[in-house]
Amino acid sequence: MTTPTRLAVNDDSSPASLRGRQMLSKVPEVTIYFWIIKVLCTTVGESAADFLNVNLNLGLTGTSVVTGVLLAVALIFQFRTHRYIPGIYWLTVALVSVFGTLVTDNLTDSVGVPLETSTLIFGALLGLSFLAWYLTEKTLSIHSIFTRRREAFYWLTVLVTFALGTATGDLMAEVLGIGYLMTGIIVVSLIAIMAIGWRFGLNPILSFWIIYIMTRPLGASIGDYLSQSPGEGGLGLGATVTSFIFSAGILGIVIYFSVTKADVIPSASAVDTDETVRRGGPWQTVIVVALVLATAGTGYFLRKSSLQADTSDSAPVTQPTPFEGQPTQPASFGNQIVQPVPSRGQTAQSSPLGDLSKFRKITQDTLDLLNAGNQSGATARITDLETEWDKGEARLKPKDKATWTKIDGKIDTVLRALRATSPNADGERTALTALLTALDPE
Repeated sequence: MTTPTRLAVNDDSSPASLRGRQMLSKVPEVTIYFWIIKVLCTTVGESAADFLNVNLNLGLTGTSVVTGVLLAVALIFQFRTHRYIPGIYWLTVALVSVFGTLVTDNLTDSVGVPLETSTLIFGALLGLSFLAWYLTEKTLSIHSIFTRRREAFYWLTVLVTFALGTATGDLMAEVLGIGYLMTGIIVVSLIAIMAIGWRFGLNPILSFWIIYIMTRPLGASIGDYLSQSPGEGGLGLGATVTSFIFSAGILGIVIYFSVTKADVIPSASAVDTDETVRRGGPWQTVIVVALVLATAGTGYFLRKSSLQADTSDSAPVTQPTPFEGQPTQPASFGNQIVQPVPSRGQTAQSSPLGDLSKFRKITQDTLDLLNAGNQSGATARITDLETEWDKGEARLKPKDKATWTKIDGKIDTVLRALRATSPNADGERTALTALLTALDPE
């Protein structure tokens, strides 16, 4: 590959001179490696966010602040470079992945914005970003990112695509109860359709950005499948091993790019006004976006109707209560606290969410393991609660959103306590006991 020539009025590399001329392209060429590393960055980014939030117990707000600062630093370095540098570029992508995910998570968990609303908001923001970019620069091609203004439009758009991809993926997997594996299969199918369409004349810029958005839920689905236990349909590698494998993959590809320059966009492509790829762009965009919205809207309403019918048809479940003489309060043995589990066949008032005995059983098992001094066993058992609760969200949340949100918050507290780098036994017991109380019918 020939080395790209500098697109410059002069060869002076001083900042003052750079403001008056074009730079080399600041983004990589789109190859199969581009898509592979993009998916890897998505998965590692999400794992890193979970590590900061849960293992280091920074919480959602603390994780957002730390990630935001790191992203700002990475963007400063990215904008100060005069050409595409693989290490800086892909580090920035990984951090944008984390921050974009956290934007959606904060809206959902902290502000209480439904994922349906988040999806619509980010979809509209993405449309406005594309519109402003096109009206200003007359192109949306990443082959033309060789000015500061275009680079700013590019990174703003990338950030919104990650937030939209997160909202869309979580909406499908959690709210609609499809699950991450099935969500991944659907996303792969959409990506394949776009790729085939591109081969047969679909506008390349349109194809690129649709696939770019879809790789976010795809990366989450792949990471979820690899890390989940075999009992939950995964490979059981765990989050740490999965993150290590993906990080090694990213590092390997970045080193390959740095040595071979295989992803450097030739200067001729950067100068090109991409007249050929703009043909058919407007009318194809209208048709494809309309088809995507119609298909997504129809699928959403059909799935929601099915879930609502399932919720309405489910019979009220009677909640167990203690037999005569059975303790109704936690028993204390030395420093250990044991919360009694109601016996099967007992009757009491039902929870607004229905039968929660499965979740209480897992929580009680975790507390028992903790009281027995088995920290690793308790940490492993609480993962079952996280998995089952996520699976049940689509069925439980429509029954009583307030109750579901209350319990969901206490589960998050338990997860942070059990998975902390330096767990505190008393704090773990307090969190588990509070969750058991919340799981009991009022």
